[in-house]
Amino acid sequence: MCLDRREFFKLGAAAFAWASMNDQTEAYPLPPAAQDEIKSLKSMTTDIKGIDSEEYLARQERARQCMRDARIDAVYIAGGSSMRYFAGMEWGQSERTFGLIIPAKGEIAWVTPAFERARAEELIRFGKDIRSWEEDESPYALIAQVLKDRNASSGTLGIEEQVRFFQSDGISKAAPALRLVPCSAEVSARCRSVKSRHELDLMTLANQITLKAFETAFKTLHEGMTPGELSSAIAAAHRALGAPGGALVLFGENSAFPHGSSVPQRLKLGEAVLADGGCRVEGYSSDITRTVVFGKPSDKQRKVWGIVQKAQQVALEAAKPGVECQAVDAAARKVIEEAGFGPGYKEFTHRVGHGIGLDGHEWFYLVNGNRRKIEAGMTFSNEPGIYLHGEFGIRLEDCMFLTVNGARMFTPPSPSIDHPFG
Repeated sequence: MCLDRREFFKLGAAAFAWASMNDQTEAYPLPPAAQDEIKSLKSMTTDIKGIDSEEYLARQERARQCMRDARIDAVYIAGGSSMRYFAGMEWGQSERTFGLIIPAKGEIAWVTPAFERARAEELIRFGKDIRSWEEDESPYALIAQVLKDRNASSGTLGIEEQVRFFQSDGISKAAPALRLVPCSAEVSARCRSVKSRHELDLMTLANQITLKAFETAFKTLHEGMTPGELSSAIAAAHRALGAPGGALVLFGENSAFPHGSSVPQRLKLGEAVLADGGCRVEGYSSDITRTVVFGKPSDKQRKVWGIVQKAQQVALEAAKPGVECQAVDAAARKVIEEAGFGPGYKEFTHRVGHGIGLDGHEWFYLVNGNRRKIEAGMTFSNEPGIYLHGEFGIRLEDCMFLTVNGARMFTPPSPSIDHPFG
């Protein structure tokens, strides 16, 4: 259940913030057993093929078609995942406006702080119309002029959802004849939610790496271990495998908190061990959760684990093109409720899944009330769970993608509580 999870990546340029939620940072030394296990790993990313110019240009044309369908004259995109998706540009957000304008007709344009122009020109791969503003000038006047030059100054401008309010407000004041509308549903989500074969290949590799990192790190479980030590082992395994990543790690009673607890812990026999994490390959995310028991599981732990496993399988079978998103959640929830853990969100406290891609959480959500129909090519997490406060929590999570015939997992699901990796 990756945290938008409050910005996935913190360890280096692209590692996870999960670990820091419970002070699980790389300050924790790796246990000797982990060092030995990780030495045997080899990078799995040496031969990957990134997104090329042809694919980016096709995405821009797709966006233009979506704009025409929605009667939008141009879209404005700030730094973030949509800028990367459409133009291959990685740029963070700050109080200084840096943006991309994609018109329905005509050349794309960029607006950058003047002192950042040289760096921007190094990174910009598409479009030669780059306009810069000095610290005492308005970037919004430049955006208004870009739109005027494309005969769209009194048309409709789509504002991508990652744009901050002060930017959209500035644009509206600089171009009062312009109509600003949200455009994520019509453009960003419409383009990004259905993945290409290449995107699916990158996500497959990301999930394979995370599964291997988990399997490696879980071999080092020992009595007295802290969550931070296991989290560090998972992060180190990801690095060795070629994709920086990490995980939220919870032991015992803390595993009943889906996003963690601040209570310090050391692992004891009979406790549940829950690890939820992932990595990115060429920007594309993985998201996997495994729950095991250190030592021999109790009858109750084994029973709950089996119920969650069944719910995950039922959700996989329910996910088909044309099915409403809410139906997948309902299918998993029914299994859990009929087993006596309910009703509603009582013990299964969250939705069964979320879209995933360049963002750890993206369109669309497998949750009650979402009547959007699933399409082939969409990708989701599949993560039912049962959380018994004061005892333990069990969550099993794998990511799935939709084919014309139904859903398939990127990686094999956990086969049993005793042998979580087969």
